[in-house]
Amino acid sequence: MNSSETAVREVLGRLYEAWGDGDADAFADLYVDDATVVMPGVFHQGRAAVRDYMAAAFDGPLKGSRAVDEPQDVRVHGDTAIIVSRAGIVMAGEQEYPPERERLATWVLSRRDGRWLVSAYANAPAR
Repeated sequence: MNSSETAVREVLGRLYEAWGDGDADAFADLYVDDATVVMPGVFHQGRAAVRDYMAAAFDGPLKGSRAVDEPQDVRVHGDTAIIVSRAGIVMAGEQEYPPERERLATWVLSRRDGRWLVSAYANAPAR
């Protein structure tokens, strides 16, 4: 694994650390200003929209949850990285997420001013 791939994987680690802490500000700080997030029934544009969505989720349905994200493929080309992963949310009180909540996710990260940030994220049901 080269240093760029390691740095890109560390972004996911910091994202899920912020998730575990319920910290929407730290979570959104890892996104570019004009980031996009696409999930079934959801489209968010911009870091502020990501922050607001996650703040509401951490205070509501995702309170006490944690996210699991296992990269299946990581590609880094210059200042762009693409990660395809298997992911899921472990809700408060659960030990693991059930198969019906497993997702396939695609992350696009870009290096800006020497810092890797999420430019786009999308997920879909894995089954």
